[in-house]
Amino acid sequence: MQYKKHIITFSKLGDYITQNLDTDALKPLFWSARNENGWFTEDNVKLAVENIAKIYLNETALEKFAEKYAIKENRNPKKIGIVMAGNIPAVGFHDLLCVVLSGNIALLKLSSGDTATMMFLINKLYEFDPELKNIIIIAQRLNDADALIATGSDNTAKHFEYYFATKPRIIRRNRTSVAVLNGNETRAELADLGNDIFQYFGLGCRNVSKLFVPVGYTFDKFYESIEYWSTIRLHHKYNNNYDYNKSIYLVNRIPHLDNGFLLLKEDDALVSPISVCFYETYESDKHLEQLLSESAEKIQCTVSSDARFLNSFRFGEAQVPKLEDFADGIDPMEFLMDL
Repeated sequence: MQYKKHIITFSKLGDYITQNLDTDALKPLFWSARNENGWFTEDNVKLAVENIAKIYLNETALEKFAEKYAIKENRNPKKIGIVMAGNIPAVGFHDLLCVVLSGNIALLKLSSGDTATMMFLINKLYEFDPELKNIIIIAQRLNDADALIATGSDNTAKHFEYYFATKPRIIRRNRTSVAVLNGNETRAELADLGNDIFQYFGLGCRNVSKLFVPVGYTFDKFYESIEYWSTIRLHHKYNNNYDYNKSIYLVNRIPHLDNGFLLLKEDDALVSPISVCFYETYESDKHLEQLLSESAEKIQCTVSSDARFLNSFRFGEAQVPKLEDFADGIDPMEFLMDL
């Protein structure tokens, strides 16, 4: 079967990344990504490709993933347009993987903010299997696409819906992630929550931008536990956002908490600005369930102690989704198999 050949190729890419993470082989990737996008630091690009290699490109995991679907030899492959986001490095790689495994042709519209990382991975795939040049195609326009998978903001989603109204499509919109605290978390758990908030500078839909806390919760222990992230202020783009948001709150006398690198503001909104985390209090488990239910369509994932909520993650796991942790809860493989 063709998809088994592709699994071997993708696993070779995973092995290459894993073997070269701490060598000079990936330095050109880190430099080009940083030059293209100021948010894409070496640490962030390294984290992204390492997670892709370990989670998405493990041969055993890929085989188990593919076995869930009735993948057959595709004699009439469809051209699948993929509009990729560029908020974090290689965020669109999962869609590319699914299209190739399903036996279809990927027409990629890369984000201007994430061309370097994606092209590095794609060129490596070409090296391992030159035939993929006929399956993974970089495109500026997607007029020839038979179907569409697009990721963008709520505004761009409206344009996608209009231009591709007659074609099968998955169109993802703005989402964010939340954390539920009960006041009994350990310092280690709160430190892990710091990763969910700060990795990739909070730019991903899986980054926690909102905390649900019980009435009377105090943030001293939380702030102490995330102190190891204080060096994030050394990044000029993050620090500019921090200084700007802090000045707005001070000038307008908006109540907030501040530890020198993260502002906390009570707010019922879900999406907070960079360097800010919103929080909202709940009075009971029933009240909490109501708050989560009301925002369910805008929540990408929920983190909590011991992942005590259905389909939630433990603290620190928000940015390490498995192959079957689909964005917006929509399975792209099922979509592709039904075409």
